[in-house]
Amino acid sequence: MKFTILIGVTLLLLSCSQQQDETISFAGSDQNVGPLLGLSIFHLPSDWITQDNESIKLKDLRGNVLVMVMIYTSCQASCPRLVADMRSIESKIPGKFKEKVKLLLVSIDPKNDTPESLKKFAIDNKMAGDQWMFLNGTEEDVREFAMVLGFKYKKISPIDFSHSNIISVFNHEGVLTYQKNGLGVDNKEIVSEIIKSADAIN
Repeated sequence: MKFTILIGVTLLLLSCSQQQDETISFAGSDQNVGPLLGLSIFHLPSDWITQDNESIKLKDLRGNVLVMVMIYTSCQASCPRLVADMRSIESKIPGKFKEKVKLLLVSIDPKNDTPESLKKFAIDNKMAGDQWMFLNGTEEDVREFAMVLGFKYKKISPIDFSHSNIISVFNHEGVLTYQKNGLGVDNKEIVSEIIKSADAIN
């Protein structure tokens, strides 16, 4: 039985050329909360293939802080900026916490973003270390995962999508603790949330 959640947050659908700076959610704060508040993505039954052609479930990542974006590798506008944001975030995580953090990039174009192409993309973008993980899934699982994240996307041509631009942080139990909507934004709060979540791991 598929894991389903009613999403109470509506996100603006952004095209690849648009950008918006907005904090979506802070778990445990007075700000608007995200659709997964208090629930774990580790309950999702979906199967994924990594850039190393290994099959995993999200629950296999339990015990790590997860920093996640959804992209597609042929994107020429917003996705490269999201990738740059992820590299910037990774560079600011103190060394003693790095082994507790996984940075995930989930493809919204599973037909074209094969494990082989994701591997090449990772190498070309200097994201080939153990802390980086690129995921390919079925179109159905990608849609489901996008839904529970509050991420919206739509295919507008054979090689182009319009989509939200969200960076999400999950604690070691897979619970959403922070989301940021925007490109090239100040990532100080994101890094602070990652450090706090990593420091809470025994």
